[in-house]
Amino acid sequence: MWLVMNKALQAIEKYAFGRIQQAGLGDSDFRVLEALLHKGPLPVNTIGPKVNLTPGSISVAVDRLYSKGLVTRVESAEDRRIRIVALTPSGKELIIPIFRKHAADIRRALAEIPSNQLEQFERTLKRVGRHAEELSASEKQKE
Repeated sequence: MWLVMNKALQAIEKYAFGRIQQAGLGDSDFRVLEALLHKGPLPVNTIGPKVNLTPGSISVAVDRLYSKGLVTRVESAEDRRIRIVALTPSGKELIIPIFRKHAADIRRALAEIPSNQLEQFERTLKRVGRHAEELSASEKQKE
């Protein structure tokens, strides 16, 4: 099961990520821009968990995107230690067509699965992921 899941994920990633790279984005940059597109402005420290990146990786990605003029960083009005990251008009103009192509690529990669089964598959993966996180947390508590 582990090998099958891993091979499937690698094949999907290779297919979908190739198009993202063609657009001139790296994986972490795409993840950050996509999160901001769908979630709106976010504090830097909340982006990492949403896109599965470490705090250091998020900082580097945000700095890179900021230097390209794709995001803004503004201190929070409530807490000056918190920086809010948002898409610039250029960032939005860049990510929208890239995300649309990416979503279409994912749909094509999963086209062999009927939509009702795909919804069930997604729910199952979420359930398995949450359970694995719970198991991991309980193991850490035992240490």
